[in-house]
Amino acid sequence: MIKQLFCSLILFLSATRLIAQQGYDISVQVKPYHNQFLYLGYYYGKVRALQDSVMLDANSQGRFKGAKPLPGGIYFLVSPSKQILFELLIDKDQQFSVVADTSELPASVEFKGSDDNSQFQQYSIFAGNTGRKINSLNNNYASAKTKQDSVIIASGVKSLTNELNKYRDSTIRKDSASFLSALFNAMNEPKIPPAKEQPGGKYDSNFVYHFYKEHYWDGISFADDRLVRTPFFEPKLDKYLQDIVAPNPDSLISETDNMLLQSRTAPEMYRYLMVSFVQRFVNPQYMGQDAVFVHLFEKYINTGKAEFFTSQYRDFATKRAYSLMANLIGQAAPPLDLTDTADHALPLYGVKGNFVVICFWDPNCSHCKEVVPKVDSIFKAKWKKQGVQIYAVKVDGTKSEWLKFIHDHHLRDWKHVYQQEAKQKLEEKEGRPGFRQLYDVYQTPLLYLLDKDKRIIAKKLSYLQIDEVISIKLKSNKP
Repeated sequence: MIKQLFCSLILFLSATRLIAQQGYDISVQVKPYHNQFLYLGYYYGKVRALQDSVMLDANSQGRFKGAKPLPGGIYFLVSPSKQILFELLIDKDQQFSVVADTSELPASVEFKGSDDNSQFQQYSIFAGNTGRKINSLNNNYASAKTKQDSVIIASGVKSLTNELNKYRDSTIRKDSASFLSALFNAMNEPKIPPAKEQPGGKYDSNFVYHFYKEHYWDGISFADDRLVRTPFFEPKLDKYLQDIVAPNPDSLISETDNMLLQSRTAPEMYRYLMVSFVQRFVNPQYMGQDAVFVHLFEKYINTGKAEFFTSQYRDFATKRAYSLMANLIGQAAPPLDLTDTADHALPLYGVKGNFVVICFWDPNCSHCKEVVPKVDSIFKAKWKKQGVQIYAVKVDGTKSEWLKFIHDHHLRDWKHVYQQEAKQKLEEKEGRPGFRQLYDVYQTPLLYLLDKDKRIIAKKLSYLQIDEVISIKLKSNKP
């Protein structure tokens, strides 16, 4: 009976301990602060935010404590004056202590009960010392007097960098499953084989590109939520999408789909990637990449696979997607059944030409007043001879203001059109999209370039960029 009670007590104590360890409990002593707040912060991509705070007692001691465990990642302690003091790792074990003296950072930092943080601290000191040596050598370039001096400096920098890489590689080999190894993998760059080991025994730029791309994510798991809360992952992702993946929509769609598929078991990573991709491609840097956003909307947002979006943001995404769906590069331009200056019907598809430039503008828009005459100049000087037609759509302003601007600036041979008020009201009553939505007109002037079959070649470019595209198309069509 006593043995059974003893066993029951052990089981009870074990269960109690597990329950207690479900949250986080981090004891800190950071001198010389006392009777002041100390903060625990974290990274979220490039963002830094505060997680918790504690009032240090007269002995500079305090405890960050919470009932729920913290998401894994790199965190940092913040001084009362909101300066970052040093970083620490948060993973599965969230019950440990740290002692530090700010007069001797980072050497004074000491962790107890956390092997990960002890190893991380050792690396931080080594990396800091190595980094200072590298910076010192780089500063010597300015005083290098000969080519040999520069070679010696470069050799020293390379040697120190190799030492840092060896340190990381050694840690990964010892425990590839540790959080520290995951961080080092995120920091590492693919090691390109030397020229003699490349095809033909010489440097091959095509081989180097494909090798680098293929091995870019080696050792990195998109199912690891912890990487979201590090300062390394977002820059690595940005570099991949910006510099390594081909900028065409098909390639980007394939890459984003693959990353989202791999992250489906990691809620934090999946959420982070989805938000990041939407923000990147909803108003992309390069023309045509809005097709990636439309794809994300159709495959994920509109099918309930991004339920973490607020209703407000989902409404925004929906409106943007429907504004972009109709005007993707390569698609047939949406019909525009508008009226000319004499109130005669002049539909877009009735305009014949090798190219059609659609110009959405407003006679009262200051930027339009500057750009529209320049468009007319290049039209008269080049485009007209090249078989280009301008289909100019009045977006705002009164009819009299519109007609006056056309007359005063001698905008002859343009196809000037506008939407009559009665047609606009009927369109709204029937719930049909207007030209503003169909062509995503939210600012003026706005230019589209269509081919002779009214397919969209380019959009939202300057008139000079439109001219370049026309020149390229004309050259490519020559026999």
